[in-house]
Amino acid sequence: MYIPKHFLVEDRTSLFEFIENNSFGIVFSTHDNVPVASHLPFLLDWENDCLISHFARPNEQWKEIEGQEVLAVFPGPHTYISSSWYETNMSVPTWNYVAVHVYGSVAIIEDHTEVLQSLKKLISKYETVDSPYEINETNNELVEGLTRGIVPFRLKINRMEGKWKLSQNHSEDRQKRVIEQLEQSESEDDRKIAELMRTNLGK
Repeated sequence: MYIPKHFLVEDRTSLFEFIENNSFGIVFSTHDNVPVASHLPFLLDWENDCLISHFARPNEQWKEIEGQEVLAVFPGPHTYISSSWYETNMSVPTWNYVAVHVYGSVAIIEDHTEVLQSLKKLISKYETVDSPYEINETNNELVEGLTRGIVPFRLKINRMEGKWKLSQNHSEDRQKRVIEQLEQSESEDDRKIAELMRTNLGK
């Protein structure tokens, strides 16, 4: 990923926290020298520097993924930045966004107990108090049968790239002008970018 120095984020904790909060990613690999990709929910294992997810078995991306260096992309909030918000017309529009790229190697998870544990952790991560679904003795037989239809895998993280493009290459006054405009928007992404920009200015 092209990352000018203004936008580079290297802190491991910041990158991991971002992945935790934006954990529906895209994993890219190749088949016959052609890129292939799948959109998947991921679990992050902080202690072992790896990501855990699963393919649907009919998705043939899993068949050749072991032994490749793969890329998992985690996009975050993003928004258009109008140059009309600046103090001068001698400027151009741009796009602000945050994203993390993870590079690593994949190993298929074969152990059935580990497969069930990973599914339980995935469900636990996304369930809420209002909808407390869980795998237990009432549905365990069904779930165990359905696990034959998935291919769980572990992605060992070799390196990460983080890009926080938040107008850091502009003056503080111009950044504040952008924040003020974004905070007035009804778009959730606009307001999230404004919040990140305000936090970055406060450093």
